[in-house]
Amino acid sequence: MGTSPALASTIPSGAAPSGTDTLAINTIRTLAMDAVQQANSGHPGTPMALAPVGYTLWRDFLRFHPEQPDWPNRDRFVLSVGHASMLLYGLLHLAGVVEIDADGHRTGRPAVSLDDIKQFRQMDSRTPGHPEYRMTTGVETTTGPLGQGCANSVGMAMAGCWLGDRFNGGDTPLFDYDVYVLCGDGDMMEGVSGEAASMAGHLKLANLCWLYDNNTISIEGHTDLAFSENVAERFRGYGWNTLHVADANDTAAIAAALQTFKDTTDKPTLIVVDSVIGYGSPNKHNTAAAHGEPLGAEEIKLTKRAYGWPEDATFLVPDEARDHLRDLMIARVAPDYDAWEAALAKAQEADPAKIDELHRMRRGKMPDGWDAAVPSFDADAKGIASRDAGGKVLNALAAKVPWLLGGAADLAPSTKTKLNFDGAGSFSAQDPAGRNVHFGIREHAMGAIANGMALCYLRPYTATFMVFSDYMKPPLRLAAIMELPVVFVFTHDSIGVGEDGPTHQPIEQLAQLRGIPGMTTLRPADANETAEAWKVALSQSDRPSSIVLSRQPLPTVDRSKYAPASGLARGAYVLADAEGGAPEVILVGTGSEVSLCLQAYEALRKDGVRARVVSMPSWELFELQDEAYRNDVLPPDQLARVAVEQAGPMGWDRYVGMKGAKLVMNSFGASAPIGQLQAKYGFTVDNLVKLAREQIALRRSE
Repeated sequence: MGTSPALASTIPSGAAPSGTDTLAINTIRTLAMDAVQQANSGHPGTPMALAPVGYTLWRDFLRFHPEQPDWPNRDRFVLSVGHASMLLYGLLHLAGVVEIDADGHRTGRPAVSLDDIKQFRQMDSRTPGHPEYRMTTGVETTTGPLGQGCANSVGMAMAGCWLGDRFNGGDTPLFDYDVYVLCGDGDMMEGVSGEAASMAGHLKLANLCWLYDNNTISIEGHTDLAFSENVAERFRGYGWNTLHVADANDTAAIAAALQTFKDTTDKPTLIVVDSVIGYGSPNKHNTAAAHGEPLGAEEIKLTKRAYGWPEDATFLVPDEARDHLRDLMIARVAPDYDAWEAALAKAQEADPAKIDELHRMRRGKMPDGWDAAVPSFDADAKGIASRDAGGKVLNALAAKVPWLLGGAADLAPSTKTKLNFDGAGSFSAQDPAGRNVHFGIREHAMGAIANGMALCYLRPYTATFMVFSDYMKPPLRLAAIMELPVVFVFTHDSIGVGEDGPTHQPIEQLAQLRGIPGMTTLRPADANETAEAWKVALSQSDRPSSIVLSRQPLPTVDRSKYAPASGLARGAYVLADAEGGAPEVILVGTGSEVSLCLQAYEALRKDGVRARVVSMPSWELFELQDEAYRNDVLPPDQLARVAVEQAGPMGWDRYVGMKGAKLVMNSFGASAPIGQLQAKYGFTVDNLVKLAREQIALRRSE
């Protein structure tokens, strides 16, 4: 696969690097070879080929202070080709980046030491196989699944525009950072990168630059097995500026292309860089050795010989190269950092409230009184859909939290997630201050872009129908891995969708969300539980949340008669309890089915049956409670239990036991009005009462 110079402006060839620069580049290459060989695992080829590209970017363009790696206005460097992690680790090592701990304090050790590189891909090392956010200082996002880093970068660039509009004002801007991405053929094949690139072009994100390693190699062999499109032409169609560097070793041409990006002010830039994977290896066309496996001891010796390197030396960092990159970066970037610090101090004096916002954003803290205006909802048998209640709550919260922004995958009118207060606006190339983000029908990219925003201090939310969470699984999972407090809103949460039929009626999706470690899944039962769900989601600073809401109206529970909705914060709580003794049966429901449980409870109570209703909006929060509380809600000696949820049965055995009844969905739905669907699948008061009585009889007979 190639890129036509007619469609991507070819940068004229320049001189190859020499002297200490060449020594530093070859240090990165040999460290990659040695680390992969010692681990007997990994990918040396791409770090070897891209070492001149990464080195040129870091040396001459990346605004990143090695001693201040958490500087808010640093340029972001994203290695979307995460399998080439040794390139990033080599750069972090040579740049002398210092480690920052979880509390933002300097530990006195390097972010990546030579010993860390020797522990590449080993247990508890700072050099895992793919870069992991929070594990290694200088890693801006977790990359591994191809395309995710590309899409994250779009969110980072959008966040930079938003932050600049909100905080800039003096002679020195507080936010004008650029975002650089190294990506490859695999990224370009994944659909998420195309979705994200399309959005970036539409938004004219001139602070975004992707450097595409056009090496024409993938795991199975040459890319022409499956990939023949002209990538530059595609990106021109997206509205990007496209450039072409014919040789990845031509550092002068790379620098000229990067300067062209810096001079471009009306669109993002794609730089197509032709490279030979495993450059320098005598067996450089052996793609299995160069890309997916260690090179082998003999080929490493031959390659080092080609570099003029001591053949038997391993993990060698020559004295001339050790501090070269670090010193150049500090000399170039330190004046910018000092000017920024002075500008921040000046802004603090002029507008302390605004700068307090910035400090809170960085710490993941909400403004004072952020939840004071959250509405409460009066008891109402007719009720309100939890999506409608969620929209009201979201607007009340967003009016108090300026950095809460987001949108839907072209479904805001249906998900009720549009911010409609004065000044909310729509995020666009013309108005980067807008709080409503129009993601278009791009669910996958929407999730990954939101993750990128969260990595740059914003509190983003996304929204779509619950069934389309399938399209968002990768960013959902990565948000949990990175501990990002993104709020994912999913509406139309059950067969209550009705006539839209099985394709739009989620069944297995709740189990999928609950199966993601670190994800808080919240399925509120009514409007007041919905308000509590939003408060829980925004109070979390180190984990994502999924709020699952109904299309159909849900009765607003009479809280003067039943327990307060604040019980949601504990994951499950006793909503209605037995009178006159211990419960004979426990009905456990979530979301829209809780009102059905209450109806059955009242019917059983009239017949003298002692029942308990447990609302369980969040399994994850319930499991975080102590054993005494869990046993109080679900007494171990009361085994007559019925779970009620319009979703698949997976997981309910843990709460109702193997002999407990489960009124759930054991098939896909059907296209019909909601009332007919509920009757067809047994979600009726009579059927639930019948199941409850059967449970009581079963336990009495044991």
